[in-house]
Amino acid sequence: MAGYLTADTIKTLREGRKLTQRALAEAVGVTDKAVSKWESGRGLPDISLVEPLAAALGVSVAELLTGDVRQNANRAGNLLRSRFYVCPVCGNVLYALGEGSYSCCGVALAPAEAEEPDEGHALVVESIEDEWYVTLDHPMRKDHYISFIAYVTTDGVTIKKLYPEQEAAARFRCGQSGIIVAYCNRHGLVSVRTPRRVARA
Repeated sequence: MAGYLTADTIKTLREGRKLTQRALAEAVGVTDKAVSKWESGRGLPDISLVEPLAAALGVSVAELLTGDVRQNANRAGNLLRSRFYVCPVCGNVLYALGEGSYSCCGVALAPAEAEEPDEGHALVVESIEDEWYVTLDHPMRKDHYISFIAYVTTDGVTIKKLYPEQEAAARFRCGQSGIIVAYCNRHGLVSVRTPRRVARA
């Protein structure tokens, strides 16, 4: 199976995690000799081992199979591998905990990579009582608007869908620290961390 997995990918990821062959073998449930064979190109992991192997190496299954491991400095902790996918045809929004292969309206969707907000997409996040109140000074025309605003934490995501002629704003019940993201139909995804909440006296 061409492109299934390469010896270099397994070895590079293992060394990047500072794991010995024995440690990786124990994590996956095989012998260190099996790992040695994978890394020397004398064998390949069974398909049933791909998911536990990806978990042990700290990457998604898609990243393991393609060898394309992406790091985004705008994300942290368990958010590193979460992805938003937006259909350019109908505006459908998909959220996934890891990178995958998705399509909508006959179009293969690429993951939206979050950028730091610029002047035209500045996210204002305020803590008002028990809610995050998020606003943007942004056009909400039919040809240029904020499609959604989301609140992402390590254990969940809440998405507020927006439409042209609405206010570019959303409210979320405050929870643990996380990130707020907004998607502009012309310029893509921007994100900021939630501010530190001031403890009440």
